[in-house]
Amino acid sequence: MFKSHSLEVSSGDRFKFGENWAHFILLLDDERIHAAEVSLKEMLGIESLEGKRFIDIGSGSGLFSLAARRLGAKVHSFDYDSQSVACTLELKRRYFPADADWTIEEASVLDREYLKSNGTYDIVYSWGVLHHTGRMWEALGNVAELVRPNGKLFIAIYNDQGAASKFWKAVKRVYCSGFAGRVVMTGIYSVYYSLGRLIKDVCLLKNPFIRYQEYKQQRGMSVSRDLIDWIGGYPFEVAKPEEIFYFYQKISFTLERLKTCAGGLGCNEFLFVKNAKEL
Repeated sequence: MFKSHSLEVSSGDRFKFGENWAHFILLLDDERIHAAEVSLKEMLGIESLEGKRFIDIGSGSGLFSLAARRLGAKVHSFDYDSQSVACTLELKRRYFPADADWTIEEASVLDREYLKSNGTYDIVYSWGVLHHTGRMWEALGNVAELVRPNGKLFIAIYNDQGAASKFWKAVKRVYCSGFAGRVVMTGIYSVYYSLGRLIKDVCLLKNPFIRYQEYKQQRGMSVSRDLIDWIGGYPFEVAKPEEIFYFYQKISFTLERLKTCAGGLGCNEFLFVKNAKEL
């Protein structure tokens, strides 16, 4: 059993991811949507998802569900956070109203009975989500069961930086502890990141505004919203790339593509293929 979402938030055990996504979709435009589509096509090695079943686990803003639907997939989205579900529903309302090929529900990836009721998919997608469940390894195992034989699993998991990861976990815990924690952590680390990046750009003789444009073109995300997500994103778990590789290798998955964050902050991206059972 696990706590309800509202109880986790009120007890300081969970960041309000959906509230952050609600701010993000106010910024959503065609350029961000296109960037999301490009990132999906590049990692999956495809030009179209026509005829494919795609499940977005922890849909957040709904941006990547939207991207997959625009690429032709039949999409099912779900999220544990009701505000995230509302964001996804809003994007469907804007771009695919009354579309039977895009379904959206509120559910947890830790609910195995719910997952079993969904069947299997050609593409199982969960970017930057499973490390926020509080039971990451269980969640990693659960999503594997949703992948059909020869289907693909596309996940992104926070990189394990050892002591630095433990430090950031403490920062996030303080942020989620209440109003004072949010104000202090946001104030400190917003200034820290802003000044740090500005100094780096000046030293490299680079226009700092270009960084924000480049960031937008990477998956269509927002610097400001991702910063808040990073400072407050709790629960928080991490893994080394080889740990994820060995975990899935043991359950008959083959690593097709890997994109690391070069040992730094952020997520390592994995694309696995589920091996068909031999007769």
